Amino acid sequence: MATFEVGAVPFNPDGWGPPETSATTTAINVPFAPFSRSDKLGRIADWTRNLNNPANRSGRNNPSESVFDFTGDDSFAATLAADEDSSFRLVDGKPPPRPKFGPKWRFHHNQNRQFPQRRDEEVEARKREAEKERARRDRLYHLNRGGNTQRREAAIFKSSVEIQPEWNMLDQIPFSTFSKLSFSVPDPEDLLFCGTLEPYDRSYDRVTPKNERRLERFKNRNFFKVTTTDDPVIRRLANEDKATVFATDAILSTLMCAPRSVYSWDIVVQRVGNKLFFDKRDGSQLDLLSVHETSQEPLPESKDDINSAHSLSVEAAYINQNFSQQVLVRDGKKVTFDEPNPFANEGEEVASVGYRYRRWKLDDDMYLVARCELQSVLEINNQRQFLTLNALNEFDPKYSGVDWRQKLETQRGAVLATELKNNANKLAKWTAQALLGSADMMKLGYVSRVHPRDHFNHVILGVVGYKPRDFAAQINLNMANMWGIVKSIVDLCMKLNEGKYVLVKDPSKPQVRIYEVPADAFENDYVEEPLPEEEQAQPPAEDANVVSAEISVAATDVEDKEIDADTLSAVPCGTNSNGESMLCIFCADN
Repeated sequence: MATFEVGAVPFNPDGWGPPETSATTTAINVPFAPFSRSDKLGRIADWTRNLNNPANRSGRNNPSESVFDFTGDDSFAATLAADEDSSFRLVDGKPPPRPKFGPKWRFHHNQNRQFPQRRDEEVEARKREAEKERARRDRLYHLNRGGNTQRREAAIFKSSVEIQPEWNMLDQIPFSTFSKLSFSVPDPEDLLFCGTLEPYDRSYDRVTPKNERRLERFKNRNFFKVTTTDDPVIRRLANEDKATVFATDAILSTLMCAPRSVYSWDIVVQRVGNKLFFDKRDGSQLDLLSVHETSQEPLPESKDDINSAHSLSVEAAYINQNFSQQVLVRDGKKVTFDEPNPFANEGEEVASVGYRYRRWKLDDDMYLVARCELQSVLEINNQRQFLTLNALNEFDPKYSGVDWRQKLETQRGAVLATELKNNANKLAKWTAQALLGSADMMKLGYVSRVHPRDHFNHVILGVVGYKPRDFAAQINLNMANMWGIVKSIVDLCMKLNEGKYVLVKDPSKPQVRIYEVPADAFENDYVEEPLPEEEQAQPPAEDANVVSAEISVAATDVEDKEIDADTLSAVPCGTNSNGESMLCIFCADN
């Protein structure tokens, strides 16, 4: 068994270190330096020194460093090899931080010469921090742009209508040509008023996030989104040669605000004789409301997700309809116009809406007639004011970055600015419709989900009123430019031969294309081909067996998970409001 023997260690009773008369031979030629307890202990051994470096040689002049410097001893020459020295790295070579405030800086005024150097160091430090922050923002910006590009390619790389192979593309107009257009029209002429308006309830102007109101449902009130050629009043005006061009305010606002659109849309154009009709298809996206169309934040791509673009557009349309009826005084004094609602049956409960048929002069021998909608009326100082009612909806604060419940009461301007950024096209179209109908006030409601994952129940957080012209100036909406866009498209379509055409906003480029389509395109037996069933407007219901509801014909509430099919009736193409067969103005002439 191996043993370990401890050598003799001499004891020095007179001081520190080995005795002078020690006879030990175990530490021959090992250098050591005598020291006392009062000496300042530096380093035991410095293995990083290099004798060939003159900077290190200068350290020998310092006694506190040269006392324990063994690099000059020949017995340690083997440890100074260059390959071993290169393997050592200094962990931290920065000098220790100096305190900003202390005795040196507080009382010694004779050291003022150090202040400029100190100030320069602080300036440099701030510059470095600013560079780091700028680099971080650049990374986030490029990251967001990359995510937005993927979202846009996935979201709008799909046309609103399927382009058929037999369609013939006639022309394409880039949106850049619309920016310089300008056309002034004289004040419009009112031809006819139809429908009934209910007064606005002013108590909703005092609604705040602290005293929010639940969004109600209106299952028994019917809404009508009838296209131009199915309107019996427009047919009558066309037979009386009241105008050359016919449209609705929804179609005109889509054309006027086309440069702000991102998603694809389509408008059917019919040239009959010397007349021009702008129509929308059955189940068109014009009956829905886009959400986060101009936002930079990506939305879920799955259509089954409650926060997908399609689901949000259907939800927003139902919220908008229910809001427009809830903020009314239902038992108040109604305003009835010359003719009743042209689309309602006798005894049928319809939504509060007034149709204003107006005529604009586009040229010496060219007039445009449009049906404009108003939702409410208000008596102020014995003067009647017409209102339009629309609702913005919040679905999840993490997408917009602004929580309405926290910011709406104290920072309403920030909330509106965020909505203008994320929904620029929708707000511009609402403003254009209010201007077309000469509404005195446009009311914007702020409606939010009760919970971000519950898309059936909503609450009203506030209502704000704006004058349409002031709001148009605020969002940089030029009326002359909007009429210039309409005039240019009308002039282009008037040069076409008789037939049916379709204007399609390109899904991936800022431009609109004109296609010549067959005469039977978009009829009842044709509509399912360009727009599959899963892309039709569906109510936000969880029950898969619920009857599919189109937003253009019936009001139903998104709070209900089962939709009453009786309220989803519409006036079909080719019939009047009583269900009787009708000839269109084209067949009537024959």
